[in-house]
Amino acid sequence: MDLVIRNARLPANPEHPVDIGVLGGKIVAIEANLAADAPHYDAEGRLACAGLIETHIHLDKTRIIDRCPPEDGRNANAVPRVAAIKHTFTEADVYQRASTTLENCIKHGTMRMRTHVELDAGVEMRSFDALEKLRRDYAWAIDIELCVFPQEGLTNNPRSDELLVQALKRGARVIGAAPNYDPDKNGQVHRIFDLAREYDADIDMHLDSGNSPADMDIHLVCELTKKYGLGGRVAVGHGCKYSTLPPRDLRALASEIAGAGVAVTVLPATDLYMMGRDQYHSVRRGVADANVLVENGVNCSISSNNILNPFTPMGDGNLIRIANMQANVCQIGEARRLRECFFMLTDRSARLMNLKDYGIAVGNPADIVILDAATPEEAIAEIRGPLVAFKRGARTVTRPRAELHRP
Repeated sequence: MDLVIRNARLPANPEHPVDIGVLGGKIVAIEANLAADAPHYDAEGRLACAGLIETHIHLDKTRIIDRCPPEDGRNANAVPRVAAIKHTFTEADVYQRASTTLENCIKHGTMRMRTHVELDAGVEMRSFDALEKLRRDYAWAIDIELCVFPQEGLTNNPRSDELLVQALKRGARVIGAAPNYDPDKNGQVHRIFDLAREYDADIDMHLDSGNSPADMDIHLVCELTKKYGLGGRVAVGHGCKYSTLPPRDLRALASEIAGAGVAVTVLPATDLYMMGRDQYHSVRRGVADANVLVENGVNCSISSNNILNPFTPMGDGNLIRIANMQANVCQIGEARRLRECFFMLTDRSARLMNLKDYGIAVGNPADIVILDAATPEEAIAEIRGPLVAFKRGARTVTRPRAELHRP
């Protein structure tokens, strides 16, 4: 064997530590007291997972908060503030900003990622080209998937349609939408489904941001997902409007979403920052309760979305911190529900992205992160980060534990 990770606890059964044997970049053995003469890393009873998964992030517009016009009072105006500077995005600029954020994500244990990429006349294919290069350059540490979408409207922006087609022809395997910013919301949703079917792409939409449950687009998305047999290949992000529903209505909506096979990504940092802008006190939170959705059959992930831009002017690429935020906002305290939040960064995210080779299992890539925790719930509750990461068996990250130097 090339490597043995000893005394590691697995998230589904952390009570019993095991050893993980690696050969040729793949996991070849998982058992207690593995007999092997090979280099080893002693996890000392800490938690091992197959890397965290960022299902929804925007690397193309990260780290631009210092360039954008300021907010107008309580109105965040995030879309027009970003649109105003898109013409300044060069391929080199996007690559530099995105790589800085990406490296932070890697250092915090992320090993798989779906980044959403805006395509329109303001930026043409520059961001796409930069992120394609980034995807190749960082393959030693992380697997990146690009989801192309029209942030500023589609039915009113024919150039965006042309660029989406171009990106799909160039190999993009996921297409998204943002119908809130289109004068014909239903028209955009239908067009995205049509393109997904034509190019055999998965779908991941920005959906149902807003401060009331009125005029939700999820019903049309569920209808089209069932009509075209795309269950398991459609995801939606945000769902802020779901947080405004009373429990009975939320359970009914969850049943509809689960029945269609649509997954939901909750983005607590952005939704906390953007929602409730019509209020000056007792501001609503606007964060969908992912645990309730999961408990009613919906597959959910938790993700970062925006980092250091007008949608979220802060962030560090730490998914465990984001899951801790989600748990705080939605008042999740029980160990079993905190553990479910951890699975929304790992196994459930893998299901959302249809990853067939994810997980610590014999035959899978030796993508292994050792977290400074003994259980998934401890990792979330105490924001316990990674100590070391291995991508296909090669060490990619080391984060020493902090030490006290007593007198």
